Amino acid sequence: MNAQDYATEGGASGQASQGHVVTGELDTSHRTVLYLDDISVSFDGFKALNKLTLNIDLGELRCVIGPNGAGKTTMMDVITGKTRPDSGSAFFGQTIDLTRLTEAQIAHAGIGRKFQKPTIFEHHTAFENLELAMKTDKRVRRALTARLSNEQYDRISAMLTQVRLNQCADRPAGSLSHGQKQWLEIAMLLMQEPKLLLLDEPVAGMTDEETERTAELFLSLAGSHSLIVVEHDMAFIAAISRKVTVLHEGSVLAEGALTDVQNDPRVIEVYLGR
Repeated sequence: MNAQDYATEGGASGQASQGHVVTGELDTSHRTVLYLDDISVSFDGFKALNKLTLNIDLGELRCVIGPNGAGKTTMMDVITGKTRPDSGSAFFGQTIDLTRLTEAQIAHAGIGRKFQKPTIFEHHTAFENLELAMKTDKRVRRALTARLSNEQYDRISAMLTQVRLNQCADRPAGSLSHGQKQWLEIAMLLMQEPKLLLLDEPVAGMTDEETERTAELFLSLAGSHSLIVVEHDMAFIAAISRKVTVLHEGSVLAEGALTDVQNDPRVIEVYLGR
């Protein structure tokens, strides 16, 4: 993605550009940040989601696992507005109906999504990537020439430290390792202050050390953010999980502590036993 694409789409998570307004404030008074109820999605007769129901609490780190074709990506597409459900309801907090919003409005409301392949500005420094992610005016020329306040500078520096890239602030993003590029994109999402982060196979291709550091990062984010992590690396899941949801054929097959779902005969048959 180039800078013009970023300006048009509004950032790594598709943050709304100026002019997009989301009606209603996020209401998490019931401690629920995301509520999916009986969501069904079909593509040419294939049921990608089949009456899927899922609740994510405020500040929760939820891991979602399942075989290929289980509906994990479609679930994230519904949450972010990329795919409209055929039936069912999807609420962000108590009052924001995700099925009525565009992708940009959903991102602006506070949902950020990270795909498997990092989307960063290779020719800009790590610091500049975060500066671009933070800007509310996404027109590239103005974003690159505006002067940062001391508060903004300190915020970017603190974010680089949080994701362990403070020593790489002035390096071109394209020169970073695969894991560092993943952390940079996560930091870009965090600059937009999302309430909910969707993370799709975040440790794929990482070294063992990078995977361990990513686990530490996610655990540090839980509480101040809600996270949904879709991943196949079971060692990574074991390191970060509190509650795991197993999807199969578009529905929740099992849910609970990792040790419980690992011992569930149905999960062993359709996923872990393969």
